[in-house]
Formats: sequence, C-alpha cells, structure tokens
Amino acid sequence: MAILVTGSAGFIGFHLSQRLLARGDEVIGVDDLNAYYDPALKAARLDILEKQPGYRHARLNLADRDGMAALFAETRPTGVVNLAAQAGVRYSLEKPEAYVDSNVVGFLNILEGCRAVQPANLVYASTSSVYGANGKLPFNVHDHAVHPITLYAATKLANEAMAHSYSHLFGFPSTGLRFFTVYGPWGRPDMALFKFTDAILSGRPIDVFGQGKMQRDFTYVDDIVSGVIGALDRPAQVNPTWDPQSPDPATSGVAAWRVLNIGNSQRVELMRYIEVLQEKLGRKAELNLLPMQPGDVARTEADIAETRAALDYAPTTPVEVGVGRFVDWYLDYYGRR
Repeated sequence: MAILVTGSAGFIGFHLSQRLLARGDEVIGVDDLNAYYDPALKAARLDILEKQPGYRHARLNLADRDGMAALFAETRPTGVVNLAAQAGVRYSLEKPEAYVDSNVVGFLNILEGCRAVQPANLVYASTSSVYGANGKLPFNVHDHAVHPITLYAATKLANEAMAHSYSHLFGFPSTGLRFFTVYGPWGRPDMALFKFTDAILSGRPIDVFGQGKMQRDFTYVDDIVSGVIGALDRPAQVNPTWDPQSPDPATSGVAAWRVLNIGNSQRVELMRYIEVLQEKLGRKAELNLLPMQPGDVARTEADIAETRAALDYAPTTPVEVGVGRFVDWYLDYYGRR
C-alpha cells in the first residue's frame, strides 16, 4: 500500500512511518518541520526515515491548498493518515490562529485530497481533549462530547464533524482516533515528560500543575501506533443499527465513519508519573507545586471497549516500562549518560 502520512517527522508520525515501512508499505511523508518545537529534533527523525527504502518526503504545510492538491494528484495514496496538527492545549490560548490554519484549513485540504483520489481509508488524529467538561469516567465514545474547553479541542471536534460530512457525501471511510496523553522515545519537548527530564538533569525545579493530583491515561507511543495501524487496516463501515431518532455520536448510519478512543485505559496520578521518572533517572526532583492551568482537566481515562472490539487493540505498556524507555532514549540522544 502507498500510505500518505502527514506529520511524518513528528513524534507519532515518525513511529508510525517506521512501522509501516517495516511491514513493506510505501510511505509518502508530509511535514514542513515548523518551529513550534526544536526543528532539529524533527530533522533527526526525518533523517532516519529518508534512509529507509520506500520513504519519500514532501516538505509542505497542510494549509498550502495548491501544494496538497498537487501531492494527492501525483501520488494517489491508497491510505491516508493525518497526524499533522498544531498540538498543545495551553499554546492554543496564546496562538489560536495557528490552530485554525493547521487543524481546520489544513484538514479541509486533506479531505479535498481524499475526495479527489478516493483512498481506501482515511485515519486522522483527534484527542481526548474533546471530552472537555465531561465528568463521567472513563470517557466513552458513545457519550456526547460537545463541551470543549480549549480551542485545540474545538478544532478536533470540527475535524470529526468535517470527516463525517465528507465520508457521507463522497464515499470514502474515515476514522477519528481520540489519543490519550502519548509519551515515549522521540517525544515532544513541550510535553511534561520531556520537560521534567530536562529540568531534573539540569538541577532545575519542575512545575507541577494541579498540585500533582491530576490523573492522566498515559499511553505509550507503540500502543498508539498499533491502534492507528489497526484502524488503517480495518476501515469504518456504515452502522446498520444506527437510529436517527437516538443518534449514536461514535458511528453513523449515513457514512462509513466512526470515532474511537486510543488509550491505555488506566489513570495514573501525575505524582506517580514523576516518581517513576525519578527512579529511572536516579535523581530527585525539586517540585514547584502549582494550581491547575486554564484548559486543563483534572482526570482522563479512556474506555477502550469499542476499540478492542473493532481493532483487536490491546495496549501492553505500563508507565514503569514506557518511562524507562524514554529515559534511555533521552540520555543516549542528548549524550547525558
């Protein structure tokens, strides 16, 4: 298969591209290596990918309508995975325009490309942040998620709605994957694990929001990638039992469309996450305990029953293992052993 992967030099896209190449797929990578975080880290990931047979790269911004249209027309991918996005909950309070450009305009260009070439499947990244003000745990895809509390989450809800309309009108299947707090080797420097590690090794205090009592469904990147590949290999179908009088928000009776949670299905308190990191680094952290920030939620946890049934999805990596793998990579990559 020829798979177009946007955000291929990003954290999840890099790991996904490697797995696809390893199983013999051709990967058309799209990434503009922007400066939201250190472009050198993105370039290092891309260097690894470009050395592998079957990979080709297009340095494009998703918002480049003509460039994206030309790429779809030239490559005619059989599958599309959209992982490129302006990420980060807190940054959306500072730079909202970037989220509309990348996550809304850019995603429209992806959908238009799919409309033109009719791939066998579109899989795209959504986020657990769409659950917003929902207080019922674990988060279930069959519960309505209509109260986002950040613009980032709102753009991802928009993606889900946009994909439904295009799948209905133009016939290609689409699956939105609501990722829960992804971590692991080659992770993003703007995320907690990376920032904590750098601060601890540098002897700086770490900012711990929510007094360390926040709980997250930390999900290791290899488990995330397994979910993405499962969704790519098993396209959504129209739900024959869908009732328009009581519509299920996770499936559709008029489109081959669905949304699924991709998480570890376990809540881990932030302080436990930090304890594991200290154990793996062999150093103690100085904690700067702070209140929750705007846009944060107190707890997340994924109900993955539907994902298990649809994709044979089975996450296997506890934080004690995953954090250790991140630390090993970090110390090796930055030469701090």
